[in-house]
This record gives sequence, structure tokens and C-alpha cells, in this order.
Amino acid sequence: MRLKKIILIVGVIAVIVSCATNPFTGKKTMAFVSNDQLFPASFAQYGQVLSENKVITGTSDSEMITRVGQRIAIAAERWLNANGYQGYLDDYKWEYKLIESEQVNAWCMPGGKIAFYTGILPIAQNETGVAAIMGHEVAHALANHGQQRMSSGILQQAGGVAVAVATGNESPEKQQMWMQAYGLASNVGGMLPFSRAHETEADKIGLYLMAIAGYNPDEAAELWKRMKANSGGQAPPEFMSTHPSNDSRIQNLMALSPKAKAEARKFGVTSFRPIN
Repeated sequence: MRLKKIILIVGVIAVIVSCATNPFTGKKTMAFVSNDQLFPASFAQYGQVLSENKVITGTSDSEMITRVGQRIAIAAERWLNANGYQGYLDDYKWEYKLIESEQVNAWCMPGGKIAFYTGILPIAQNETGVAAIMGHEVAHALANHGQQRMSSGILQQAGGVAVAVATGNESPEKQQMWMQAYGLASNVGGMLPFSRAHETEADKIGLYLMAIAGYNPDEAAELWKRMKANSGGQAPPEFMSTHPSNDSRIQNLMALSPKAKAEARKFGVTSFRPIN
């Protein structure tokens, strides 16, 4: 009965969740926090990151980041317009910055604020590699993954409250046991698969975007081979990770590349920029 009560409470919460439509999948997604709330906070956080780090400007690398970012943004707008989502990007404020850091990282915040760290450039190796990374990170923003993660976090917290209420008559030790069990189950069975699904979705969307932008999508799998080599094989088991395994990712990207090329052909892209 206790578990039924927990499931019922969480289920009621899930039913009343506000929904938004993912333009790239057509699926309804959780949206507790609207973009009207999320974008200003994102822009402010981005400004803070830039103020606290060394932003590189006026170099060939910084110019490349901007160039690739603009091409990916144009590709996204072309795809969205062609699929009935005119105006989807009206509130996006695209910005592309290269930050001096050894971190092997890049990200795009909700609303189109993008940062590349210099530490990832040797692994990217070339402009097409940068495009693969850029497409993936922009895809997270376009598919509202940040919004969904925040919403799922709220739902997970609500579930924790439900567990606490349902086990309120237990001893503190038993209640703690229930809370720990819920935390483990909701992470391994819920939050981590949710995050891995987002990564796989962003890989697909990003591949399409880079191809429409004129970059060879075959390079995405090569990029992740370099990412795998850079990691030295150090990674948790996939079921305990927020990301798919490198091998799963490489295989998926290789399988998706022909589809990305076919999508690009719909936009008149029949050849790709040289990889150099």
C-alpha cells in the first residue's frame, strides 16, 4: 500500500506537469519552467562565466568558433522553418565565445549562448570537428534539454517528498532506508537514462545540423574516436553514466551519418567543406 501511495502521488504530479513540444521529435516534453523564465537566467549566468574567465578574441580559432556557430544557427533556422516552426528562434540571442581553459568541454546554454574551451580544440582537430561539437551542443538548447532536466529534477524532488510523507510513521532508520532506495532507483532507473536519451537525441540533431551547414557528418564518429582515446578508456558503466558509452556513441553516429546526408540534400547540400 505504501508503494502504491507513493506512485499515486508522483503520478498525480506527473499528470499536471506542463508540457512543451520538441520540434525535432514531435514528442511532448516536461516544461515546469518556461523559456521566458529560463532564458534571462541563462543569459545572466553566461555573462558571469565570461566575466570570470579569459575570453579569446581576434584569433583564427575564435573566428572559427564564431563562423561555425553562425553556420549551425542558420542551418537550425532553415530546418525549423522548413518543418513548420517559423519564429521558434525569435528569442534566441546567439553568442559564440572561446574561453582559455584546459577543460575538454563546450556547451550551449538555453537561448543560444555558446562557450568553447581551448582544451577541446586539439581533439576537434579541424573545423569539421568543431562543427560536430557545435551541432551537438546547440541541439541540446534547441531541444530544450535544459528545461527538461530542470523539470525532471523538480519531479524527482517531489517524488522524494512523496516518499517522506508515505513513510512518515516509520522509524527514522526505516524512513532513511526508503529515501535512499528511492534516490538510487530514481537516479539509475530515471534520471540517468533520461540524460543518456538527451545525449543520443542531441547527437542525432547535431549531426543533421552540421550536414545542413555543409560539414561532413562522417567526421562526428571520428571525433568521438578521438574523445575515447583522450579519455584513456576511463568511464563508468553506461547504466551508471549520464552519457552513452563512447562505443555506443560512435556506432550510433556512424549509422546516422547517411541519414544526415540525406536530410542535407533536402536543403540542396550535396557536397561538404574539405576537412582540414
